[in-house]
Amino acid sequence: MTLFIQQLFNGLALGGVYCLAAIGLTLVFGVLRVPNLAHGALYMLGAYVTYFFLTTLGVPYIAAIGLAALVLAVVGVVLERLVFHPLRNSPHTHHMIAAVGAMFFFQAVAQVLWGADFRRMESPLSGSVTILGTAIDWQRIIIVVTAVLVLAALTWFIKRSIHGQTIEAIEQDREGASLVGINPNVVSMLTFAVAAALATIAAGLVAPINLLSPTMGAALDLKVFAIIILGGLGSLPGAIVGGFALALAEVMAGTYISSAAGEAIAFVVLVVVLAVKPTGLFAKAVQR
Repeated sequence: MTLFIQQLFNGLALGGVYCLAAIGLTLVFGVLRVPNLAHGALYMLGAYVTYFFLTTLGVPYIAAIGLAALVLAVVGVVLERLVFHPLRNSPHTHHMIAAVGAMFFFQAVAQVLWGADFRRMESPLSGSVTILGTAIDWQRIIIVVTAVLVLAALTWFIKRSIHGQTIEAIEQDREGASLVGINPNVVSMLTFAVAAALATIAAGLVAPINLLSPTMGAALDLKVFAIIILGGLGSLPGAIVGGFALALAEVMAGTYISSAAGEAIAFVVLVVVLAVKPTGLFAKAVQR
């Protein structure tokens, strides 16, 4: 029972990271109708920028994540303007090729600035807390609580704020939204900024647990794409449910079966769900 509770919290923490990263990718897909293959590279860069603020400038941990999120939001806007916007009328394959180029560029920048070796970010809180007789690391508690708070704030932003509602309007009907005065270019920049900031928060939260490397975003990309397909392309609830479901399945399979099973279970679940419901769990009709 102790092992189960410990792995349950590990799965919830990993699910929080997956959700934050997957929601950003879902928002971009909903607005542009193309997958941002450089999303994992933004996640990686966000981890390194957080590491820079924390270790080089001595900024407190939470503030370092916040500052890094602002920096990556600007990077996201620049990426949208320089890479995706000029290709807005091109075939989708052009977007994906350009995104792969951006991914390699960000990896090269990280290697030049921080080197190719692994780096470790120290957790601001050492030790653990006892829950139901099980010792849980404070860092995992921080991840779960922060992820829930960020998801709640994002839900309010999308549903209640004017800027958030413009994103939702573009996702539902781009042409109709344009006719009522919503600028798709501004919405695209805002969406990339939010997506990059969410990826940075996810990276900053998990960095004290995992090692940093210029290629750390590649593995995340596979998982996040599986999540958004599992939940339904463009669906925020699907990204949340899919993120936690996939993370829990991955952790439990890795614990009770084998580490190889933990890596493969995500795609087994994906195949099973798509065999039953090819559009994903929470797919919605979207007008172009």
